Amino acid sequence: MMETERLVLPPPDPLNLPLRALEVGCTGRWELLSEPGAAESTLPHGLPPCAPDLQQEAEQLFLSSPAWLPLHGVEHSARKWQRKRDPWSLLAAVGAPVPSDLQAQRHPTTGQILGYKEVLLENTNLSATTSLSLRRPPGPASQSLWGNPTQYPFWPGGMDEPTLTDLSTREEAEEEIDFEKDLLTVPPGFKKGVDFAPKDHQAPAPGLLSLSRLLEPLDLGGGDEDESEAAGAPPGDTVPASPCSTPLGRASSLEDLVLKEASSTVSLLEPPKPAAQEQWAVPVDVTSPVGDFYRLIPQPAFQWSFEPDVFQKQAILHLEQHDSVFVAAHTSAGKTVVAEYAIALAQKHMTRTIYTSPIKALSNQKFRDFRNTFGDVGLLTGDVQLHPEASCLIMTTEILRSMLYSGSDVIRDLEWVIFDEVHYINDAERGVVWEEVLIMLPDHVSIILLSATVPNALEFADWIGRLKRRQIYVISTVARPVPLEHYLFTGNSPKTQGELFLLLDSRGAFHTKGYYAAVEAKKERMSKHAQTFGAKQPTHQGGPAQDRGVYLSLLASLRARAQLPVVVFTFSRGRCDEQASGLTSLDLTTSSEKSEVHLFLQRCLARLRGSDRQLPQVLHMSELLRRGLGVHHSGILPILKEIVEMLFSRGLVKVLFATETFAMGVNMPARTVVFDSMRKHDGSTFRDLLPGEYVQMAGRAGRRGLDPTGTVILLCKGRVPEMADLHRMMMGKPSQLQSQFRLTYTMILNLLRVDALRVEDMMKRSFSEFPSRKDSKAHEQALAELTKRLGALEEPDVTGQLADLPDYYSWGEELTETRNMIQWRIMESVNGLKSLSTGRVVVVKNKEHHNALGVILQVSSNSTSRVFTTLVLCDKPVVSESPRDKGPATPDVPQPDDLVGFKLFLPEGPCEHTVAKLQPGDVAAISTKVLRVNGEKIVEDFTKRQQPKFRKDPPLAAVTTAVQELLRLAQAHPSGPPTLDPVNDLQLKDVSVVEGGLRARKLEELIRGAQCVHSPRFPAQYLKLRERMQIQKEMERLRFLLSDQSLLLLPEYHQRVEVLRTLGYVDEAGTVKLAGRVACAMSSHELLLTELMFDNALSTLRPEEIAALLSGLVCQSPGDPGDQLPSTLKQGVERVKAVAKRIGEVQVACGLNQTVEEFVGELNFGLVEVVYEWARGMPFSELAGLSGTPEGLVVRCIQRLAEMCRSLRGAARLVGEPVLGAKMETAASLYTQ
Repeated sequence: MMETERLVLPPPDPLNLPLRALEVGCTGRWELLSEPGAAESTLPHGLPPCAPDLQQEAEQLFLSSPAWLPLHGVEHSARKWQRKRDPWSLLAAVGAPVPSDLQAQRHPTTGQILGYKEVLLENTNLSATTSLSLRRPPGPASQSLWGNPTQYPFWPGGMDEPTLTDLSTREEAEEEIDFEKDLLTVPPGFKKGVDFAPKDHQAPAPGLLSLSRLLEPLDLGGGDEDESEAAGAPPGDTVPASPCSTPLGRASSLEDLVLKEASSTVSLLEPPKPAAQEQWAVPVDVTSPVGDFYRLIPQPAFQWSFEPDVFQKQAILHLEQHDSVFVAAHTSAGKTVVAEYAIALAQKHMTRTIYTSPIKALSNQKFRDFRNTFGDVGLLTGDVQLHPEASCLIMTTEILRSMLYSGSDVIRDLEWVIFDEVHYINDAERGVVWEEVLIMLPDHVSIILLSATVPNALEFADWIGRLKRRQIYVISTVARPVPLEHYLFTGNSPKTQGELFLLLDSRGAFHTKGYYAAVEAKKERMSKHAQTFGAKQPTHQGGPAQDRGVYLSLLASLRARAQLPVVVFTFSRGRCDEQASGLTSLDLTTSSEKSEVHLFLQRCLARLRGSDRQLPQVLHMSELLRRGLGVHHSGILPILKEIVEMLFSRGLVKVLFATETFAMGVNMPARTVVFDSMRKHDGSTFRDLLPGEYVQMAGRAGRRGLDPTGTVILLCKGRVPEMADLHRMMMGKPSQLQSQFRLTYTMILNLLRVDALRVEDMMKRSFSEFPSRKDSKAHEQALAELTKRLGALEEPDVTGQLADLPDYYSWGEELTETRNMIQWRIMESVNGLKSLSTGRVVVVKNKEHHNALGVILQVSSNSTSRVFTTLVLCDKPVVSESPRDKGPATPDVPQPDDLVGFKLFLPEGPCEHTVAKLQPGDVAAISTKVLRVNGEKIVEDFTKRQQPKFRKDPPLAAVTTAVQELLRLAQAHPSGPPTLDPVNDLQLKDVSVVEGGLRARKLEELIRGAQCVHSPRFPAQYLKLRERMQIQKEMERLRFLLSDQSLLLLPEYHQRVEVLRTLGYVDEAGTVKLAGRVACAMSSHELLLTELMFDNALSTLRPEEIAALLSGLVCQSPGDPGDQLPSTLKQGVERVKAVAKRIGEVQVACGLNQTVEEFVGELNFGLVEVVYEWARGMPFSELAGLSGTPEGLVVRCIQRLAEMCRSLRGAARLVGEPVLGAKMETAASLYTQ
């Protein structure tokens, strides 16, 4: 029988387990002991007490149960500690840096200290926010590249820094301060001040303070006696004031005070320096060879694989001497060699170079070229920042301007600034940037200007030399290295592909035979067409089908003559695309070239997203490039434009259809250049190409070292252009460099925030003011001479009967000016010109005739510049007569009858006549008398009698009759014939004419009643007074020319400052406020962006909505925002327009010419929806259907938008808006998505 095993069951209660839990410490750690029992703890009394949560206790006591607070016992519930009052702590300020130090003087042998000498310290208080000196300490490393809008720029080169003497003289002249009465009690910017005048004294005028009463209780002369005794002078003697006691003028830094004081004391001892030479532009002869080039420069900083040309060697020699040069050379002559040597020279000197270009395409190409050549090259554009620490920085001119205004520390190390394509200064919108940069560059920076040939290169260089006070060496080329041949092409089919007619050969000779041959060929084809299809012919090309025929025949001809590659310039983006797309049957590449293009496209397009590689433009361009065709214009995506440029430079693109921007400095020459048309639309109207534009584009033809000549072909799709138009376009002079200087709010604010710089100085130094300012030294010398002459003159006697002599003189001058003004208005009016018809008797007054009667014979039909052929009375001419004796003499002392009337000329001997061609200004008065004359017969007779053969023939009866009538009229009215009244007879109702007539009659009465004319001393005293008054008038004219009041833009400057003052950007004293400093940080649309920021119009929006709204400020293609926008965006668009309208109304109220509609019309909201969807993450391939805008313009808009968002981000940080700054950071990152 089996025994059953007993099962041991666990105890029913956990406490009965043979285990015991022990809590160790207060960390929650437990241990198990093999002894049964209850759980225990090493802390038998539990955890130690802890303080309750203060926040919960405060909420429970004071917020949850307010009844706990006692009603009356505030001394227990609100406790305070009495602090010691110390009002003097409010006046504590950081002490000024010590301006001097004590230097020990030791014995040279023993080293024993002999004494101490006080030495002035330099650069003790300079900073980027107080000084313009290059000796100020550098700013933070994070701001070394771009600077900071709050920093001062460096002192512009060539601009005179005011010395202490000038400042003290100017202060004495402008502000004669009475220290007893004229001290102000209201600080600038405060509404009211404190009056410290004692109550028992009579208070001074409101706002003024008496300095003597303030200084009465102060002992300011405690050390005078001791100082006089130490100096060895008796106490009673007065010690002469030291030069240092002169009140110091205002300066931008302490260093300026010390240096200028030292220089002023030295200049007193030196003899006066001779006047600086006035010719700053030095032309360099490039015709003679430079034989000793390698002797002068044995170790050049850079060497090429070819021998430099003469003009390049001349430029290099001047660069080695650290001179500034202006190279005006023909297209493709090799101007880049000069830039390359400057970059190499800067690397050798361990300095930096900045290369500026007008367009980003040129910047990108130069970056690739210079990067391959030098390696240490960086690129700075609005959306790209590559290697900013490099020794050579390539950037657009706008970025350099921003760096100069912001005081970038890059300027310290700068040796050269290279301005490429300087003729771009003629651009109306961006030309002002060149002038600003040239004016603001510091003195240690040398300038290299590269330009196409311009007629006024010497004048432009003279302006820069005068601006910078240094000579500019002008180097020009004589001829192109690769001559050009210009042809007309009239073919349109394979049969006529040989119709290529030479018009201008490589020697510059114009072939009229080729022109007439082209006209005949075109006429013959049109006559055959008329015989077949009828006589009616279109005057221009028919359409894409005819375009295709023209290009197929032309390219077949060029291909057969081995004249590819070719650039076709078309002045329309749409036409570029149409012409390239129409050549579907054309294939110009070999199989190996197709493979190379395919591999290159694959590598480049791999950078795009998968969906973006399937964009219609990408697929279409890839198909064109494989066949050797390319398109280049602003509507192409940036990556595709770079692909086209690189393939074209490799010779894989045989035919490139491009717009005018491709010719702007991009160094990609071709064998042939073709012009689709010679007419373009310049934004306002269609016109022929200017000679400069034609030369710029035609200069792309001819590759140096590859082609003996370049070929330029003008297509004649319709009629052949006129010979005169072709001659003017091909052989005319290129456009001169003209100033496009204008005032901008950014410029004004950037200069107003710096006390030492004035906007007037910027305007004086602009190229537009150069013609009137270049003679300033001569004006100053003439003014000094006139001052001496005036001091030597004897004062006229104006006492007694001659008391009204000055009034008499001023009345006569005013009457003459008033009559001249009225007569000028008459000659400008329609009725006045109508009255000057054949037979009208007039009073002639010019250099040859003084108040002589004449009768009009003929009137020219040219409405812009009318010429009146007139028969005029005169004296019999004398052969030996000198020029100054010709014509009747003007009376020296005018009597009242001379001033009030005309006092007509009467011949002294036999009456003679002449026929003169008069301008409108030569007619002094129009009489009411009209004679019957035969003008043509009189003119023919007079012309005939001017010949030696017929000189002694008697005049015709018609001439004699007219002369006798004029003489009889002059004798009958010696004080002038009755004249046409401008108001009653000519119906001139202008206010100035009516008031001028009334004033003239009043002056006539005053002149007739003058008493001085009855004095026997009147003639002599009048001559003295007239000489004195004429000198004073000339001095006033010279002072005006030298003053700021003669600046052309000064009225507009005052208007723009008034706009800034009204909007709160500057105060009444001209100090820039916070809004103005924010506007300085904006790249464009500064007023509108600042107003939107301060109105909180952007803070409540999301980043994608902000980006969409701001696209209206940078979009170039006009259009309607559409109805599909969210309500937030619609309201935002209306708000932006309302702010723009408010700014426009302020501008109009302040007197600016721009209307409100024009200002608001600058905003284009056509891409708001596209940018909004892009910001929300829509693929670019889907965006193409939202708008008809080309993809390249959309990307360009996003690029400029990102740049604007970055400037807004910096402005938000300046104001202290971190939320808006973060949103702008997000919006700025859209372009990198």
